[in-house]
Amino acid sequence: MINFIQNSLYKKLLQKFILIQKGILSIRKEGFKNGFLKSVHYLIRNKDVLTMGVYESDYSKWMKKNKRSKRKIASEVALLNDLPKISIIMPVYNVDLQWLTKGINSVRNQLYKNWELCIVDDGSSDRNTVNFLKSIHDPNIKIKFLEKNQGISIASNQAIQMATGEYIGLMDHDDEITEDALFEVVKTIRKKAPDLIYSDEDKIDRNSNKKRPFFKPDWSPDLLRAQNYVCHFTVIKKSILDNVKGFRKEFDGAQDHDLFLRISEKTDKICHIPKVLYSWREIETSTAGNPFSKPRAQTAGLKAVNEHVKRVFKKRAFTNECEYLFVFDVRVSPPTDPMVSIIIPTKDKLNLIGPCVKSILTQSTYKKYEIIILDNNSEKLETHAWFEDVTKHHSNIKVVQAPYPFCWSKLNNHGIKEARGEVFVFLNNDTEVISSDWIERLAEQAVREDVGAVGPLLLHRDGSIQHAGVVVGIGGWADHIFKGMRPIHLGSPYVSPMVKRNVLAVTGSCLAISKKTVDDIGGFDENFMICGSDVEMCIRAYERGLHNIYDPFVKLYHFESKTRIPEDIPNCDFEMSKKHYGRYTGSGVDPFFNVNLSLDSTKPLLKE
Repeated sequence: MINFIQNSLYKKLLQKFILIQKGILSIRKEGFKNGFLKSVHYLIRNKDVLTMGVYESDYSKWMKKNKRSKRKIASEVALLNDLPKISIIMPVYNVDLQWLTKGINSVRNQLYKNWELCIVDDGSSDRNTVNFLKSIHDPNIKIKFLEKNQGISIASNQAIQMATGEYIGLMDHDDEITEDALFEVVKTIRKKAPDLIYSDEDKIDRNSNKKRPFFKPDWSPDLLRAQNYVCHFTVIKKSILDNVKGFRKEFDGAQDHDLFLRISEKTDKICHIPKVLYSWREIETSTAGNPFSKPRAQTAGLKAVNEHVKRVFKKRAFTNECEYLFVFDVRVSPPTDPMVSIIIPTKDKLNLIGPCVKSILTQSTYKKYEIIILDNNSEKLETHAWFEDVTKHHSNIKVVQAPYPFCWSKLNNHGIKEARGEVFVFLNNDTEVISSDWIERLAEQAVREDVGAVGPLLLHRDGSIQHAGVVVGIGGWADHIFKGMRPIHLGSPYVSPMVKRNVLAVTGSCLAISKKTVDDIGGFDENFMICGSDVEMCIRAYERGLHNIYDPFVKLYHFESKTRIPEDIPNCDFEMSKKHYGRYTGSGVDPFFNVNLSLDSTKPLLKE
């Protein structure tokens, strides 16, 4: 045991020394500014090493456990007929030949054989690159040399013109695809005939170690507007590539992001393969290894998203940068300022409802709102005195008597009947406002024609996450992903909690939805007594073709105790949950989570 502890301590100290050494070398090599930024990136990415010791990833064990037999895949390939050709395009410019060789070999090693590789050299000045490409003699590999360097978009478009396949795969010269990548793509094509296909991915270092997997959600348009989560491995039907006229040079650095956004405007036939088919090389010249390596990518990405949202939402839309690289904040101003009705049920609890209402009144920048307090059998004199005082001094607050046994769904439906708003915000009494623009941000998204419910980032008193979206299926029912974790920008193994994304559900502790949507899909199901009707309403909206949104730029405190023992939940709530969203907890799956992640933990972990 002592030897184990000593070895662990040695590993921790060695790892810290290596990180410090990397920082010093980066500053010496790249100058103070670039070296400092890169060092900060490494420190953030390796924060567990500095604070809690070495984090031993179980990804390698997971890969071994989930690796399919090559013989089994080959036998399945042999059964395929009507085999579509996949043309992989690869732009090249002054490359490191060891990575290019590995990338090309990963294509050559495909178990599915009806492919071609279209390489375009973008005017390389390095004779080693040119000579290496000229030495390739493979009937499945086409190579074209451009006379001068014109940028990745033009080189990629030239490669598309060379392609004869029905589908085009995008691949960087220094990355690798798994041997079953094209087989999985073809299976999806035959089953669903999509226009765009994307897979999960991971990173691969100089020593060919795979790490930091990214297990993605199914098609999530608001997430794509926030960041290019689609990324790798992407295969696109050539006819739609031709329709959108390929890549655009003015977006070099974010050309893929711009392309995916434009394709999403033309089709919703977009499929996700929940398998890691692509490894993104983690080296200094790649944003996988150093996000500061391509500073133009941030500007180009912002421009791509901004132009996209203006095409989709017209002049009312705009895009802001945020504190994280390659993450964007899309805003869509409504045509007119909607009246917002904030509906808060309470029974006494003046120590909660008082500060909650005060935070709304003092912190909110949006003024066109009303507060409807549902008094559900309050008994204390001080509570009734406060009701009288707050309504006397604030004309936009009213207290509505709700003299019946507690039923969360019934109370909120009662509030809807009393409300004058175009947007309803259902709010727990144990919340307080953090973001001053919380009302307008929730409302502007809720009134979008394509949106169902919207929920914010809710934090515990200690600053840890209480809500960052609901995953249906966690714990056998539904729970808040990232619950109890710090609100930190993470990129593996799931989407960061600090990025806006589509979700199957958000919590009713703070849920915004438009009156128009409620009129269309109905209110809360009153057969639920305490919990579950918020999830059921969100699922109803999703199944009507609406997008539910989790928005981390909206923050409130939710003072629910992290260790609180829940109230006794009546059996009817379990029965109703099983009836209405059991299809996402059994053999099905929440489309905005990933089948490779565990449903036994609110922290994103690999499924065992």
